[in-house]
Parts: sequence; structure tokens; C-alpha cells
Amino acid sequence: MSSPSEEAITPTLAQPDALLSEEAATELAELFRALADPTRARMLDLLTRQDMTTTGLAAILGLNAPAISQHLRLLRTLRIVKPRREGQLVYYSLDDEHIRMLVTLSLTHLRETSA
Repeated sequence: MSSPSEEAITPTLAQPDALLSEEAATELAELFRALADPTRARMLDLLTRQDMTTTGLAAILGLNAPAISQHLRLLRTLRIVKPRREGQLVYYSLDDEHIRMLVTLSLTHLRETSA
């Protein structure tokens, strides 16, 4: 016999519409795969503080601009960052507050678990 807590959970999970769709699961996995790269994680941490250019990110991270551009292209494709043109400069920012919250909460979690 199952416990009362299992009985309360099982009917909800057994409903097909309660499951994450294959498309949503794939998109979620792609998002976390993008965030799993240390360079991109550092870039996103910087972008939680201020909008930055490719050159600015490259200078702070000690990488060349083409390498940063490759990372930014992936992050743009996944709607994690967005560009904004000011004259000849292109500034990158986090796409929206959900991304900012995801990065901030993740870092808060890591700091709490390591303390």
C-alpha cells in the first residue's frame, strides 16, 4: 500500500497534461546547457550589473572579442541576452527580468550552499 503522500501526488503526475512537453523540456535543457559554460556564466554575472559591449566583456574576461561574440550569438539565439545599438556601439543586456532572477537566484543558492 502506498503512503498518503504518494496517493496525493500520483494522480496529478499521471495526467498527461501535467507533464512538461517534449518541446519545453528540450528548450529548458538548452537554456541550462548554455548556462553551464563557465565563460558564459561569468558574462551573465557581469550583465546582471550593467549593459556591456563585446569589447568590454572581452577586456574584463581576458578573452578576444571574436570568442565573446561566439558566446553572445548563442545567448542571443536562446533569448538570454539582447543587443541594443547606440551609434556604432552595440551593448548587450540580459533579455528580461526572468533571466536576471535565474542568474541571481542561482548565485545566491551557490553562495548559501558553500557557506
